[in-house]
Amino acid sequence: MSKEEYNIQEELKKWLSKAERVVVAGIGNPMRMDDFVGVKIVQDLRKKVSDMVLLIECETVPESSIQEIVDFHPTHVLLVDAAILDLKPGEARITDCGQLTNFPSISTHDLPLRIFCEYISKMTGARIVLLLIVPEKTDFGEGLSTEVKAAADDIVKVLVKTLP
Repeated sequence: MSKEEYNIQEELKKWLSKAERVVVAGIGNPMRMDDFVGVKIVQDLRKKVSDMVLLIECETVPESSIQEIVDFHPTHVLLVDAAILDLKPGEARITDCGQLTNFPSISTHDLPLRIFCEYISKMTGARIVLLLIVPEKTDFGEGLSTEVKAAADDIVKVLVKTLP
């Protein structure tokens, strides 16, 4: 599929089509501008989704939320993070955890996300994917760039319509 044909809305709808209980975990550093996009999306979903959705602001330590995720008994886990991909800033892709070596996250994680995903999958049986968004700026500072903020806003709208 070419870059122009990729439709994040359709991919999210397809992946969430049979979801019953969903964890949306935002990953990122609040002091690294666009790296914070995953957490910002989770913050923007607050009070807009049902009780069948658990929103977690993981920041740079998703492993600290393992027990909370397991206790929720999710059918689906969506990890949202910034990643350097061969795309324009603000573009997003969904990928499974097995492809993490192809899509390295720009965030610094104490526990590699691949191992985190494997553990969550084993403990919950949930389907797990990453929603990766290309950052423009990851310098020290706060706030998202224009392109990344627009992408985050669009993703929030799609998730509000699509989540159970």
